[in-house]
Amino acid sequence: MKVILDLVVNHTSDQHPWFLEARTSIDSPKRDYYIWHDPVDCKEPNNWRSYFAPSCWEHDARTNQYYYHSFAVEQPDLNWENEELRHEIYKMMRFWLDKGIDGFRMDVINLLAKRQDLSDVEDPYDLSYLANNSGIHEYLQEMHEEVLKHYDCMTVGEIPFVTPKEGVLYVDETRHELNTLFHFQIADEMPSWDMLRFKEIQRGWYEGLKGKGWNSQFLNNHDHTRQVTRYGNDAEHRVASAKLLATLTHTLPGIPYIYQGEEIGMTGVTFDSIDDYQDIAMKNRYVEEVSKGQDPKVVLDSLRLLSRDNSRTPMQWNGFREAGFTEAIPWMTVNPNYIDVNVEADLLREDSVFRYYQKMIQLRKSNEALVYGGFHDLIPKNKSLHAYERFLGQDRFLTKSGENSPSSKRLGAKPGVGGR
Repeated sequence: MKVILDLVVNHTSDQHPWFLEARTSIDSPKRDYYIWHDPVDCKEPNNWRSYFAPSCWEHDARTNQYYYHSFAVEQPDLNWENEELRHEIYKMMRFWLDKGIDGFRMDVINLLAKRQDLSDVEDPYDLSYLANNSGIHEYLQEMHEEVLKHYDCMTVGEIPFVTPKEGVLYVDETRHELNTLFHFQIADEMPSWDMLRFKEIQRGWYEGLKGKGWNSQFLNNHDHTRQVTRYGNDAEHRVASAKLLATLTHTLPGIPYIYQGEEIGMTGVTFDSIDDYQDIAMKNRYVEEVSKGQDPKVVLDSLRLLSRDNSRTPMQWNGFREAGFTEAIPWMTVNPNYIDVNVEADLLREDSVFRYYQKMIQLRKSNEALVYGGFHDLIPKNKSLHAYERFLGQDRFLTKSGENSPSSKRLGAKPGVGGR
């Protein structure tokens, strides 16, 4: 087993000793570890939003300045322009690598460099202005030079708001930055299944990274609704959908990632009240929209499908109390379908999702064409069927997957994989 750690260096907690020191005084030695700005016309410096709040600026009464946070108010962003700060982070990275870890998953790593022009943006809801700013590649190349090149380690960057043209700059092996990346064109641009858009995204990333760097394959994670609910049919075709989606992620070009629960076909959740949700982004947006006079039920309905809580309910191990996750009370309510959807129940099924995942993993590990091979979309214009080849030398694999009907947005057909 290899172990990689989640490296979060875009921001810290507001309880971190650095920030506690930084906010004591404008003259604090740690002040420049974070990003501060004076009020403009007695309010926030500009109209930029954060991921989780209407503004990325939070007023600090002690010094009458605003600090910058791309995410929650409790998560102030670090100032990567400060060289001392950068080397403190490199020291921390070397500490863990010296302990023997095998690499890092780098949280929102393309947000480290901040936009220097603080003028208002035309559309504050398009958060792409938070990412891919000037200086980001210099920071990552310095990180590689100072730390990564000295270790046999693997890096995968969480990199939102990138196309293949921009993404290749992070993973091109000649640039010495990262090994691979998570892009979010599927998760962010496909709220529901769109066969033609999915094909287009897959072709674009294959062509954009071919011979240069590595892509990743995933359809949900801790921030996105579970794949069988969002892109499949989580009712009568739940098992078939789970297997179909597993086939896609394990046979398309790139490194497949499995998020806990996918391997048994766990689904998203529907809670009746906003009080049952923990997702801070969802709760803040709910308050914001209701305060504008929107119907609370309509707002909840509009936010429910893409809530991050869909993928954050406790793992369902068995059909007993709290799905076998804990004997205490979990911080989030267990999905009510745990009675039927759980590890023990799945392993007893003849059509077990878990065992299908095992077979797909073994298939990929046993056939280099599915790892290193070329990719050819056989019917790019077909709205209902996805058929493609992976090939390497004399080896060929044909994968076919389809929808219940040409007009359906939900996947339900059983996947097929063939090879020689």
